[in-house]
Amino acid sequence: MLEGNDTLMHSRTAYEEALSVLSSLIVNRRRCDKSGDRFELMFEYVKMLDLEEPMRRMKVIHVAGTKGKGSTCTFTESILRSCGFHTGLFTSPHLIDIRERFRLDGVNISEEKFLTYFWWCYNKLKEKTSKDIPMPHLFRFLALLAFKIFSDEQVDVAILEVGLGGTFDATNVVQEPLVCGIASLGYDHMEILGNTLAEIASEKAGIFKRGAPAFTVFQPDEAMHVLRDKASQLDVQLTVVPSLDPELLHGCKLGLEGEHQYLNAGLAIALSSTWLHRAGHSKLSYMEQSRSLPEQFIEGLTSASFDGRAQIVADRYISIESPEGLVFYLDGAHSPESMEVCARWFSAAIRHNQRGMLNHQSEDKSASYNDEARKKSVQVLLFNCMTARDPQLLLPPLFKTCANNGVHFKKALFVPNTSVFNKVGSHSLAEANGQVDLSWQFHVRRVWQNTIQRDKGSDSKAEVVGKSCENSTVFSSLPMAIKWLRDSVLQQNRSIRLQVLVTGSLHLVGDVLKLIK
Repeated sequence: MLEGNDTLMHSRTAYEEALSVLSSLIVNRRRCDKSGDRFELMFEYVKMLDLEEPMRRMKVIHVAGTKGKGSTCTFTESILRSCGFHTGLFTSPHLIDIRERFRLDGVNISEEKFLTYFWWCYNKLKEKTSKDIPMPHLFRFLALLAFKIFSDEQVDVAILEVGLGGTFDATNVVQEPLVCGIASLGYDHMEILGNTLAEIASEKAGIFKRGAPAFTVFQPDEAMHVLRDKASQLDVQLTVVPSLDPELLHGCKLGLEGEHQYLNAGLAIALSSTWLHRAGHSKLSYMEQSRSLPEQFIEGLTSASFDGRAQIVADRYISIESPEGLVFYLDGAHSPESMEVCARWFSAAIRHNQRGMLNHQSEDKSASYNDEARKKSVQVLLFNCMTARDPQLLLPPLFKTCANNGVHFKKALFVPNTSVFNKVGSHSLAEANGQVDLSWQFHVRRVWQNTIQRDKGSDSKAEVVGKSCENSTVFSSLPMAIKWLRDSVLQQNRSIRLQVLVTGSLHLVGDVLKLIK
């Protein structure tokens, strides 16, 4: 028994050491700039790791976009895995464990394999880099690690999600993808990608490669013109694909929640079908004129899973027998457009829950169902966004869309993230002199209060400000906010159901999942 514990402890120590080394690759500067921050170094790193030939052989699907690219990649991987292929999926960011970024056949890479590949890449680069060619920064290293993992594991298909932009993203060192995709475009990372949709679209279209067909969803005209121009310059066939018709699923539901996922699913179907055709597996691909999705496509679309995106998790701390007293609705939305989508999903989920409880009450007279139905549902917002975001662009569409759908937050909680943004391991929040700097959270809270005030134009200013202050709180830590939520349910003898929307930051979503799971 002792030997087993010692082995486990050694394993955790080795893993924590690797995470610490990874953290050392973080540089205190802007993540990238319009010049690409010496993007050409990526090709040198590929040579150092002897990955040139393996990457040429790799059958890649490359996906960029502002919102939905991770979901599109997830659907695509699930479809091709259901078709019987050995898949590799690289996404970012991770929510709880960095191994989430590297999936083999739909499963996070094992700790043992991660450590083996990590140290091989790190030691090789440490040996060969120099003052002129320094060690790659974090995301570039992770992309290189993904290429090494997928090549050595001999995956049939590598699905790569762009981290940021496209032109100078680390994943764009891939020169011969079989197919490319551009998910929905919007305003995000404007300090890096540009202030207009045209500029942002230009950066995303940087993944287009001559000879590789490309697909996109319906985009605003300003963005679509740029995508078409970029495709034309490279003689790339660009196709706009519609949302998936729900009828093609024959009554089944997508594995990822939200109406917007039908748009991502439509793109994933096009990418999967084209990859199958170009990889020599045309018999398995989907022909649009057939009006019938292959069984493997339906299986892949309905079984796909992606934590932190339109995810509903009941807090079993309250009661294992009846966990519905505190339910978290988690969505990592962090752009104005994705905030609106998130609000529509949350509102629809609340309506569905209320209808479900009423149906249970009418169909089942048992005490447990009646107790659940009698509970008063209260909506709470748990929010944080990074300082690079503008809460004045995020909170109004969230508030307005929810209000238009009859959902009004009784309370808004603002918290710092538990994990530091620029750490890869389970590091706690940095403190200065024992105090957490909450100035950003108080600023975000004021934006929320002003949003409510503008909506209540007929009320007196003093009255509205008083109500919004009373109904919004800044907590110095996420665990304190979770404790407050749990205590609120318990103090009401479980007579209320708190429905908590967690959004604004994928890092916040990951921190909440870590605490409640």
